[in-house]
Amino acid sequence: MSTQAPAAKRDRTHYLYIAVIVAVGLGIAVGILFPQLGKELKPLGTGFVNLIKMMISPIIFCTIALGVGSVAKAAKVGRVGGLAIGYFLVMSTVALVIGLVVGNILQPGTGLHLTPEIAEKGQDQIAKSEGTVEFLLGIIPKTLVSAFTEGEVLQTLLVALLAGFALQKLGTKGEPIRRGIEHIQRLVFRILAMIMWAAPVGAFGAIAAVVGETGWKALQSLAVIMLGFYITCGLFVFVVLGLIIGVFARVNIFKLLKYLGREFLLILSTSSSESALPRLIAKMEHAGVSKPVVGITVPTGYSFNLDGTAIYLTMASIFIADALDKPLTIGEQISLLVFMIIASKGAAGVTGAGLATLAGGLQSHRPELVDGVGFIVGIDRFMSEARALTNFAGNAVATVLIGTWTNEIDREQLDRTLNGESPFDEATLLDENSGDASAGSGKKEV
Repeated sequence: MSTQAPAAKRDRTHYLYIAVIVAVGLGIAVGILFPQLGKELKPLGTGFVNLIKMMISPIIFCTIALGVGSVAKAAKVGRVGGLAIGYFLVMSTVALVIGLVVGNILQPGTGLHLTPEIAEKGQDQIAKSEGTVEFLLGIIPKTLVSAFTEGEVLQTLLVALLAGFALQKLGTKGEPIRRGIEHIQRLVFRILAMIMWAAPVGAFGAIAAVVGETGWKALQSLAVIMLGFYITCGLFVFVVLGLIIGVFARVNIFKLLKYLGREFLLILSTSSSESALPRLIAKMEHAGVSKPVVGITVPTGYSFNLDGTAIYLTMASIFIADALDKPLTIGEQISLLVFMIIASKGAAGVTGAGLATLAGGLQSHRPELVDGVGFIVGIDRFMSEARALTNFAGNAVATVLIGTWTNEIDREQLDRTLNGESPFDEATLLDENSGDASAGSGKKEV
């Protein structure tokens, strides 16, 4: 009997995601045929994404506080975090180099002439760029609860880590608090599951607005960089990440991406990887990765592991320089690459953060190129989809790798999950049969 109930739930959510695909098609049609109406539907997409973002802080807090609080040794948390950040830095650098190489091969901006009206839009992005000091200070919330009210992921991460370590110190006295957080986690995931039924409406509004605002003609002269960017992101995911996870974790990249298929569809329809963050946490735990590894790697990856954004930054920089007939020298490209390695860490899933980081990098190296950022604005939303998909895939791969390297992964559960033998519960987003609502929590410390 227990195997029939999950199947029925999965069938219902299957129709939900079919509805999302239909909604995307309708949104494109409305945007093309009735562009003004498409623009007016933008609040539908914005509202849905905001509903998802509303759940991110409590989910991250519950996941990390429970994961860290249940770990016997604090050193283990530091080991996982250090390994994760080290891996993120290496992969972001690899992604930046790939974007640089492809950008030089394609030279997509050659022959374009930017108009003053388009170029003026680039100046608006300079004020939005953020320095390293401001970024680091921004991790500290104004109050203990402001991280939740302001929806800052890194601030929530800090508070959750502190709460988790405090639970460790409390020992058995903190057990009632830990159980209370578990109950809150179940409530939060249940609310998220309810919100997901609004996905078709949100996808319809978001796609209709994008197509209505941009139109197809605006994309013609930019087709080369868009196509090149999508191909580059695809090669990075399937070749680079696929090779790494295959060699070090013995996991088939195609099976992993198939397991996360619904999350990719959600990201594609909303152009935001944040919309799938809570589900990634739940699915990685279900796949057998332990709570501490998931709780630390996934939220940290959303701020430090931005492979798609890294590729975008270097390719867009070369595109703008060529379009303005002011190409970057090899020395300038390398210098810009080093800057982007650091600056890209501030582009943490925030709408427009990629543009702001791009403008900040050009302003610091070649100020006369900043005007060209305005030419990217027109297609940034379409390119943001590839960025979000690549970032998401990179974080999923990183979670499996960190779990493997720290011996905090249940290989049998992972194999069962990726082979379809252990379906994910779409109704609760939790493993109700597990004592702490995590498939990965069954992994014992070694």
